[in-house]
Amino acid sequence: MARTALPGRLSARIEWRVATLAEFRNETATARTLLLDVPGWPGHLAGQHVDVRLTDADGYSTQRSYSLGAPADGERVELTVQKVPGGEVSEYLTDVYSIGDPIELRGPVGGWFVWHPSRTAPVLLVAGGSGIVPLMAMVRARRQARSRAPFRLIYSVRSPADQYFSSELRRSAVDDSGLDVTTVYTRSAPPGATREPGRIGGADLERYGWPPQFEPTCFVCGPTGFVEKVANTLVGLGHDPRRIRTERFGPTGG
Repeated sequence: MARTALPGRLSARIEWRVATLAEFRNETATARTLLLDVPGWPGHLAGQHVDVRLTDADGYSTQRSYSLGAPADGERVELTVQKVPGGEVSEYLTDVYSIGDPIELRGPVGGWFVWHPSRTAPVLLVAGGSGIVPLMAMVRARRQARSRAPFRLIYSVRSPADQYFSSELRRSAVDDSGLDVTTVYTRSAPPGATREPGRIGGADLERYGWPPQFEPTCFVCGPTGFVEKVANTLVGLGHDPRRIRTERFGPTGG
């Protein structure tokens, strides 16, 4: 997931590091997961993000922020980038960036929208489109830590072809005890789907989420309109606003 970089929000002690592309895999026709080797990487928490900077031969540079898609794994970092037409960073990272090529990376950033494996409270994850990326890091961190915290993930996506991590999510729904995964299709659903395509609503959050009396921590990530609607609906259903954590991105997030 990409966000627009916010100048001045980082401490001077967070330095730029050179990352090298070790592997990649295509998630959809327009999204690619990058596995980067980052010497000296200090580690991170699920939900944090990094800044990526590109500099050309003439000295022009530009940067974007991307969510980390997997828990800490030594000096290996995983990002998933959605190609945005005309996006100078995303088009480079999905179409041009090759094995062995360097980029500059700074982070990790963020301390509010994170999940700690030590937590045992129920968790509700609600993702819209590429907003699944930091939430997938939480699902993977739970598995890595062998946590017993009960998780429910509701993933809103246009169609099966637009779904990230589809094979892994299917396996996780079966193999990861205590994790429930529900996919809500907004435009076209696969054969046999029990729900008609349509935007996520209160009925979905009630049916597939946690009752507010369970006091779950809710993480909501996606486009701004999606996040605002889901967060407001959760409050309307009785969830404590202090337990609702949100991350959002706009159409200019490279």
